[in-house]
Amino acid sequence: MAPRSSRNSIQDYLVSGEKLAVFIDGQSLYQSSRALAFEIDYSKVLAEFEKASLLRAYYFVAMLETEDYSPLKPLTDWLSYNGYSVVTKPAREYNDGNGHRRVKGSVAVEIAVEMMEMAPHVDHIILFSGDSELKHAVEAVKRRGTKITAFSTMHAGPQSISDDLRRSVDGFVELSQVMRPIQRRPPPASQRVPEDNFQDPEIDSPTPQFSATSGSNKPLSPIRMGD
Repeated sequence: MAPRSSRNSIQDYLVSGEKLAVFIDGQSLYQSSRALAFEIDYSKVLAEFEKASLLRAYYFVAMLETEDYSPLKPLTDWLSYNGYSVVTKPAREYNDGNGHRRVKGSVAVEIAVEMMEMAPHVDHIILFSGDSELKHAVEAVKRRGTKITAFSTMHAGPQSISDDLRRSVDGFVELSQVMRPIQRRPPPASQRVPEDNFQDPEIDSPTPQFSATSGSNKPLSPIRMGD
């Protein structure tokens, strides 16, 4: 099982000079931060890992689209313009037979594909997810010599991070120990960016309601595949 550390700074888990890629499962991170009662500031997340040699930061989310608009679009647009590579897929809405509206949408396949493609070009992958479906992808990436550290929490019920995934990664970081540097502080009302404030109790997985606060607009440098 991956070792669990009591260190409380993200920088404690990084090695100077190592090339990084960050993979964020939007739904999983939402559930973890919601359980810990804090909101993510995505500009701070980027700033923390840019202190190392960050090559790429990905954000993955399944979006339930209503006509031409998704309530998550303000967030994904902000991320796209502020240094993240955003990967979306349509969520599927259905009726469970009891008159309840349900939504299904997993981004595990998309995360696995991008991790496999990035593995030869980085030394360390940071994975914000607890999805057990990523276990085999994690093991395949490790066989290529790339280290993987998972950031999640054990304080949000058994669904937050699976035992299978925690055993597979090289290291596990308890999100509650490192949340202070990436926590969002509510800005003045006049400076707030759009928020995604809807949540339907009949939906299987609640929709992320994070807000992104304005930070550096500097894009990440293009990845150099030959390095």
